[in-house]
Amino acid sequence: MFKIVGTVNYLVVVFLNAFTDLGHKIIIQNTVFKVYDGPTQIVLTAIINALILFPFILVFSPSGFLADKFPKNKIMEYSALFAVMITLGITYAYYHGHFLLAFSLTFVLALQSAIYGPAKYGYIKELFGDKYISGGNGAVQAVTTVAILGGIIFYTVLFEGMYNNTLLTKGAILQAIAPIGWLLVVSSIIEWFLASKLPNRMLGASVKKFRIKKYLSGFYLVKNLKTVTRKREIFEAIIALGLFWSISQVVLAIFGEYAKAELGVTNTIYVQGVMALAGVGIVIGSIMAAKFSRYYINLGLSGIGAVGITVFVFIIPFLHSMAVIALVFTLFGVLSGFILVPLNSRIQHLASKIHLGTIIAANNFIQNIFMFSFLVLTTVFAFFGMNAEILFYLMGLVGAYLAYLLFKRYYVDVFWAVMGLFGALRHKYIYYGLQNIPDDKGVLLLGNHASWLDWIILQLPLQRRINYMMDKEIYHWPFFHAFFKKGEAIPLSARAFKDAFKEAHARLKNGSIVGIFPEGEITKTGEFGEFKKGYELIGKDYDGVIVPFYIDSGIFGSSFSKYKPKNAKLNLFKRRVIKIYFDKPLANDTSSEELYKTIVKMKEKYEAK
Repeated sequence: MFKIVGTVNYLVVVFLNAFTDLGHKIIIQNTVFKVYDGPTQIVLTAIINALILFPFILVFSPSGFLADKFPKNKIMEYSALFAVMITLGITYAYYHGHFLLAFSLTFVLALQSAIYGPAKYGYIKELFGDKYISGGNGAVQAVTTVAILGGIIFYTVLFEGMYNNTLLTKGAILQAIAPIGWLLVVSSIIEWFLASKLPNRMLGASVKKFRIKKYLSGFYLVKNLKTVTRKREIFEAIIALGLFWSISQVVLAIFGEYAKAELGVTNTIYVQGVMALAGVGIVIGSIMAAKFSRYYINLGLSGIGAVGITVFVFIIPFLHSMAVIALVFTLFGVLSGFILVPLNSRIQHLASKIHLGTIIAANNFIQNIFMFSFLVLTTVFAFFGMNAEILFYLMGLVGAYLAYLLFKRYYVDVFWAVMGLFGALRHKYIYYGLQNIPDDKGVLLLGNHASWLDWIILQLPLQRRINYMMDKEIYHWPFFHAFFKKGEAIPLSARAFKDAFKEAHARLKNGSIVGIFPEGEITKTGEFGEFKKGYELIGKDYDGVIVPFYIDSGIFGSSFSKYKPKNAKLNLFKRRVIKIYFDKPLANDTSSEELYKTIVKMKEKYEAK
C-alpha cells in the first residue's frame, strides 16, 4: 500500500490537519479547566465540542457537493491554505488576550475541517482502491489518532509549562501561552505545501451544479439524505458510528470534571494524558482491525468493539485509581478502532464513486447531529446538577443499544471475528492460493482433516461462508444446534446420506461453498486416511469446481490435534505457524482417487519447501 504514489504525503497531511485543529481546542479547553469548576466547566467544555461539531451539520450539502464536483486533492489544498489564515487570526487573539475571539475561531477552524472532511475520506477510496480500502482506513485512523494523541500531550505540556498559578483570568492565560499560536501557523503552512503535491485521482469531471436557493430551502438536505438511506446498510453503519462518537464525546467531555471532583486530580497533564491513552488504543485497534481485514472487511470486529466499550463505560465510575482508569481508556481506544475501521471501510466500499463525497458528508452530518445532540443533553443535565457518574451510566445504556444494532446485522461476522481473534492468540495462519477459489460459482472444498480447528482455519480468509457437511449427531448437540443451523451446516448420517448430498448439490447450484473432509475423521497418525467416495454422489450439473486444500503439519502436537509427535516440545510463548494451501480448481467430476493423489502431491511439494 505504501508504494502507491502520494500515500506518505496524504498521511502527513491528515496528521497535520488533526494536529493543528486539536492544538487550538486543547488550549481553549485547558483555559476553561483552569478558570471554572463543576457544572460550569462541563457546560463550557460541551460548548467547545459543540462549536467543533456544528459546522459539519451546517455545510453538509456544500461539502459533499465540492468533494463530488472537484478533485479531492485540490479541496484539501485550498482548505489547508484557509487554515493558515485562520491560525494567524487565532495567534492574534492569543497575543491580545481576546478569549471570546479565540473561542469563536474554534468554530471557523472547525468549518474549514467540515469542508475538508468529505474530500479527505473520499480520497481513501480513490488513492488506495477497494483492494487496500481497509488498510487505507486503518492507516488514516491510526495517523489521525496519533495526531490527536500527540496534540493532546504536546500542547498540554506546553500549556502547563507556560501557565502559573498567578494567572487568574482567561485573557491573562491566553497572553501567557500566545507563542504556541505560531506552532499552529507553521503546521498549517506545511500541511498546505504537502497537500499541493497530492496526485489527482479523479477519473472524470463532474457536471454537478450547486444552487444556493436549493441549499437554503433545504432541498439538497432532503435529496442527499435520500441518497444515503437508499442503501440500508450504509445508513445503519452511519447511525452506528454516530452512536459511537456520541458516547466518546460525552465521556471525554465529563471525564475532566469527574477526575477533578471524584479523584482530586487538578493537573491537566494527568487528565489529558489519561484521555490521550484512548488515542494510543485507537492506533493499536486500527492497526489490528486493518490486519484482521486483510482478506475482506471484517465487520464482526465492530460488534466486539461495541460490547467492549459498553462494559468499560459502565465500570469507570467504580474505579478510583488513575492508573487503572488509564488502562481502561487504552482498551476503550483499542475497541474503538475495531468499530471505526470496518464501518468506515464498508461505507466507502458500498458508496458509488459519483456519490462518494455526498455520502461521506452525510456520514459527517449525521454523526455530528448525534454528537451535537448528546452534548446539548450533557449540558442540560449538568446545568440541572446531574453529576458525571450518572452520565457514565447513561452512556453505558447507549453503548448497549449500539451493540444490539451491530449484533442484529453482523452476528455471523461477529462469531467469525471472535474465532479469528481466538486463533491469533496461539497461531499464525498463512494462506496460499486463495485466488484459486472463484467468487462467482459453486465451490466444493475438499482436503485433509488435521485438527478440530480445520473448519475455522479454512473459513477465516473467506468472506463467503462455507456450508460444512458434518455428522448428524454432532449437528444436533444441545446448545450448539442453533449455531450449526445458523451456520448452514449440512447434517450427514449413514441412513440419510443421500438427502445430505442432495442438499449439498442444491447449495452448489446456488453458488455456495460446500466444505467436506473426505477422510471423515481427524488424522491420528499425521498421515492421510482413506478418502471416502461419498462426495461423488453430488450431482455434477452445477456451475462450479472442486478446489483441493492442504493444511500442513504446523497444527500437529497442539491440544486441537489428535496426532502428537514423539519429539514435539510444548512452548506456551511461541505461536504456531500453520500454512494452508489451495490448489488450482479441478473438474467437479474428479474421483476420490484422483483427489487423494492431488493432495498427496500438494503435501510433498509444499512440505519439501
